[in-house]
Amino acid sequence: MGIYDITVKDAKGNDVNMSDYRGKVLLIVNTATRCDLTPQYAGLEKLYEKYKDRGFEVLDFPCNQFANQAPESADEIVDFCRTNYGVTFRQFEKIDVNGENESPLYTALKAKRGGVLGNNIKWNFTKFLVNREGEVVERFASSTAPEKLEKKLTEILGANE
Repeated sequence: MGIYDITVKDAKGNDVNMSDYRGKVLLIVNTATRCDLTPQYAGLEKLYEKYKDRGFEVLDFPCNQFANQAPESADEIVDFCRTNYGVTFRQFEKIDVNGENESPLYTALKAKRGGVLGNNIKWNFTKFLVNREGEVVERFASSTAPEKLEKKLTEILGANE
């Protein structure tokens, strides 16, 4: 199953077909509001603002699986991100990225690009860069700052312009 075959829910609970993003370059991130990496939201927003007009989207999937660091409701998470980091990119419903209740999106992402220590997501802010054809081209560790993705991002964005 490819990512375009998957339906997810946005932060308001509405169905979103991943096929709506066909032709876009995506950065899919599992996030948390109470993590030492939470300030990465600012860097994600900067990338989004800089490249959205070139067909780039950041897709934010909050996840509470790591040390209970995203305990808020979807509305509270959206408010927190907008108030504290000026987030304007698309945010989705809270999901699991590992285990028996794992989102099918993350099952597909991990199948295409496992991590250094296997497929499981190890922590908040793991990032998947997806090209315009829906192929996972890179997986970045939680500790990789959004600014460090820019070179690879511009390569992918430029490849199909």
